[in-house]
Amino acid sequence: MALKYILTLGFILSTLLFLAQEEDYVNDRVLKYDDYVYKPNIKTVQFHEVSWEFTAPIIKLNSNEQLQLDFDDLNGDKKLYTMTFVHCNADWTPSDLMVSEYLTGFYDLNLLNYNYAVNTAQKYTHYTIIFPMAGTQQNTQFTKSGNYVMYVYEEGNTNDIVLSRRFMVYDNRVSVTSTLKQPIGGGQQYNKQQIDFTISAAGYNMTNSYKDMKVVLIQNNRWDNAVTGIQPTFMNGSQFIYSLDEASTFNGGNEFRYFDIRSVRFLTEKVQNIYRDENDQYKVHAVLYADESRALKPYLFYNDFNGNFLIKNRETVIDNDVEGDYVFVDFFLTFPKPISTGNVYIMGKLTDWRMNRNSKMTYNYERFGYQARLRLKQGYYNYIYVISDDTKKGGDEAAIEGNHWDTENDYFILVYHRKFGTYYDQLIGYQKMNSMKK
Repeated sequence: MALKYILTLGFILSTLLFLAQEEDYVNDRVLKYDDYVYKPNIKTVQFHEVSWEFTAPIIKLNSNEQLQLDFDDLNGDKKLYTMTFVHCNADWTPSDLMVSEYLTGFYDLNLLNYNYAVNTAQKYTHYTIIFPMAGTQQNTQFTKSGNYVMYVYEEGNTNDIVLSRRFMVYDNRVSVTSTLKQPIGGGQQYNKQQIDFTISAAGYNMTNSYKDMKVVLIQNNRWDNAVTGIQPTFMNGSQFIYSLDEASTFNGGNEFRYFDIRSVRFLTEKVQNIYRDENDQYKVHAVLYADESRALKPYLFYNDFNGNFLIKNRETVIDNDVEGDYVFVDFFLTFPKPISTGNVYIMGKLTDWRMNRNSKMTYNYERFGYQARLRLKQGYYNYIYVISDDTKKGGDEAAIEGNHWDTENDYFILVYHRKFGTYYDQLIGYQKMNSMKK
């Protein structure tokens, strides 16, 4: 049984890599991510810890915490979707664990909870699942901490994958304390945010820490600019101190831009025009006001969702998940001439935090600016513009959005360790911090 699932998951991984190379990135040399939608009829994927839709998909091992997946199928019919899991190392490559070593109960879960869209021009079926589900017919439990990738496939065919999402299961064997500081000197104190932190491993056998311990720093759920491969600045017994290290320094960036399409009857915030397609009155378009570069503008604080979105239809009273319609949203970024050193992308949860053909903008020489169109479900959205030369994994937000030390950002510190004699990375420490909360 276990061998069968290993072979199947191995085929899934090779298929995913092929699809990503063929369809995703403008340049194949860019790092391939694991959060991906493989079919155009799958929209509005949300994946988070069940308590709040803005939380990251991270849960504690052997706890009652759960994850929730939601998505829409624009075909609007009923399908059998099934979810399966792969354990990964700290660098998101598959670990050498057999399925039976990191899962108990069912290895696959069927998505049995679905509802059809109600009173919408765009028909769709909304699917949702919450897991792990102890004490149910679909009982699945994770027995190892670490990184996981969840795959959803269609009609029992493991080759017919529709989406994938990363999540993490942590087991706090070490404690992490952190502070955010302004860097010193070099002008960075005005636009960078430095994370100083200490890992305390008292009571945990931290063998060969320089080789077997890995630390990852993430800003606002963005994996394109994640910090990896950093080493402690000092060691004091069982304490590992990371301080005054340029490697753990991020661009402060700027608060996320936003727009409101919770209503298609009235012009809402940041929306210049709403109209229906001449050839199809059921297709609604929302034209946003033209954006401008904020690179040379002073910093202005306002509350944002740090790149997330909220699904909501202001005219509904029952269920936003099935009463929200789909809108074609037109973006325009005023820019005097096209950038010769890279491409411009729309970045945020609305584009799965990815720089690909879906999020790439094209230059309009008549209007002097970059334009793009996304099909989005009614709601309130955050986004930024980034530039990438498509040879690196990271997008540069500072060139268009500006760069300020005092920007509000969320940070995640992940501590992995591979025990001597084992062949997988455990996630032994986790902490979330906010740049404005001391």
